[in-house]
Amino acid sequence: MDASPDESGGRYGWTLTGKIAAFAAAFLALSLLAVGGTAWLSWNLEGGAAAVNEAGRLRMLSYRLAWSASQGDHAEVRAQAVEFDEVLAELRDGDPARPLFVPWDSPLRARFSRVGGDWRGLRARWLDPEGSQPSRAEVDRFVSGINAFVMGIERRLDHWVAALHLLQIGLATLVVLGALLMIYAGYLLVLAPVGRLHRGVAALEGGDFTARVDIDSHDELGDLARGFNRMARHLQSLYGELEERVRIKTAHLQAQQKRLAALYEISRLVSRAQDLDGLATGFVRAVRRLAGADGVLLRWTDDRREHHALLASDGVPESMAAEERCLATGTCHCGMTTADSGIIVRRIGPDGASPIQARLCLREGYSTVVSVPVALQRRLLGELDLLYRDPVELDTDQRSLLEALAGHLASAMEGLRSAARERETVVAKERTLLARELHDSIAQSLAFLKIQVQLLRAALQSGSKREIDAVLGELDEGVRESQADVRELLLHFRTRASDTGVESALRSTLQKFELQSGVPTRLSIEGHGVPPDADVQIQVLHVVQEALSNVRKHARASRVDVRVRSEPRWAFEIADDGVGFDPRANPPGTKVGIQIMRERARTIGGTLQVDSSPGRGTTVVLELPAAGGSAGNPHGA
Repeated sequence: MDASPDESGGRYGWTLTGKIAAFAAAFLALSLLAVGGTAWLSWNLEGGAAAVNEAGRLRMLSYRLAWSASQGDHAEVRAQAVEFDEVLAELRDGDPARPLFVPWDSPLRARFSRVGGDWRGLRARWLDPEGSQPSRAEVDRFVSGINAFVMGIERRLDHWVAALHLLQIGLATLVVLGALLMIYAGYLLVLAPVGRLHRGVAALEGGDFTARVDIDSHDELGDLARGFNRMARHLQSLYGELEERVRIKTAHLQAQQKRLAALYEISRLVSRAQDLDGLATGFVRAVRRLAGADGVLLRWTDDRREHHALLASDGVPESMAAEERCLATGTCHCGMTTADSGIIVRRIGPDGASPIQARLCLREGYSTVVSVPVALQRRLLGELDLLYRDPVELDTDQRSLLEALAGHLASAMEGLRSAARERETVVAKERTLLARELHDSIAQSLAFLKIQVQLLRAALQSGSKREIDAVLGELDEGVRESQADVRELLLHFRTRASDTGVESALRSTLQKFELQSGVPTRLSIEGHGVPPDADVQIQVLHVVQEALSNVRKHARASRVDVRVRSEPRWAFEIADDGVGFDPRANPPGTKVGIQIMRERARTIGGTLQVDSSPGRGTTVVLELPAAGGSAGNPHGA
């Protein structure tokens, strides 16, 4: 199909809507004209038929008048004469309401005039009773005139009936011709253009992008054909460029895939790094391979940004790396980035004014340096320098990839530093706890032994055997106490929360206490509350162990009861039947243990109460805060 020379889309003719409307209007006008003519003829035929009926009445009235006159009924004659006059007037003037009217022409008017003249003569004689009455022959002549008038009307109606038949035949012919013309116009205006469009679409579906539609109209279908031709040209252009676009898109997708693989590799590297050196070394190797650089330097800076220390390098000669081990800021093209500067690409010129580090790059054959800031939360942590021997230009995707890699590195290094600080904090807390435990137990026992050693020295000088034996007994008791304290410290630091709950850990602690002291114990637990956190359980066990240690050292008890209540809040009660003491008097050996227990209770947000009196034993009660309190976060205290 050849393209039409006129595809501008301008409309110089009738639109399809206008064509259809004009055809429909013409057909409607002809149909209305034919229907109107048929209605007019039918109306006239109906009026003429009524006139024939009324004219027939004139004949009947004529004979009735003759009969009434012959009978001498003058009143009836007058009434019938009036009726005759009314019929004549109605025939002359017509009656559109009935309808009734005479299809007048010249012969009919002449005959009606003769009937009217004859009637006036006969009427005067019929109404004069003294005069001579019309004879039968005169009446027959008058009726013959009326018959002639009626026959004239009927002949006129015959002409109209023939005209009506012709009009009906014409109307039927008009309908047939209109239908044929409508079919032809529909084919010419709609079906043919749609068929051309259909063939064009079929050609496009078959892969023939050179297919076009002939345009021979300026209506809506012509506009549609022009649009189809434009679409076909566009598809032909797209198909011609499709292979190139697919190649470009494939290359772009491959580049995106490589960038995603690079991000995944770096993410895996930073997630598995255990120390800073391993992270930096692996990172520069990966970046050099991904960026295609000839050398990579990773520098770290201090908070004041006065120096940039070299953390790792790859592809750079050892001599150059050794000379740039610590780089002062401002002495080289490297180390000039800021947290907001973005990536900087610099060409290294072979001029004598270049800094010493730039001369080193030129000596090794590098011509371009790409500096990538390593920043975290707008704080510069270091810089990644990519060295190239050939000039390079970075596109937007490459810059985005390098910035993302630098962001991963900054987050990973900051995470390693945070983990190191956290480990230092944990070690410091453990050391503080160990020092406190040693000070509160072993240190005091050693101080007591030191005093006993001085007393032994004095007893030896005096030579008193009794004093020497007493001091040796105290020394022996002190050594045993120190050994017990050491065992308890080892037990404290080996204590772990039980996976099976508080009950199992408490039973294990009480069993060890029975083995060390020989004092029987009993454990009872009430309720089924939610177990405390593992850290809270450890502190609770330490408090229970400290209370049991005080029982072993000072109470001289014969029984210990441990009662645990889990609802509405956790509470632990350690009661013995020992000698007891006066809490206000602070007897020797009790102050340190109670103070340790109170500190542990405060650590987990709990409270510690000690109830004791001489001779009535001691009860220690540890209560944890309600669920949702600080017990769930022991470090928050």
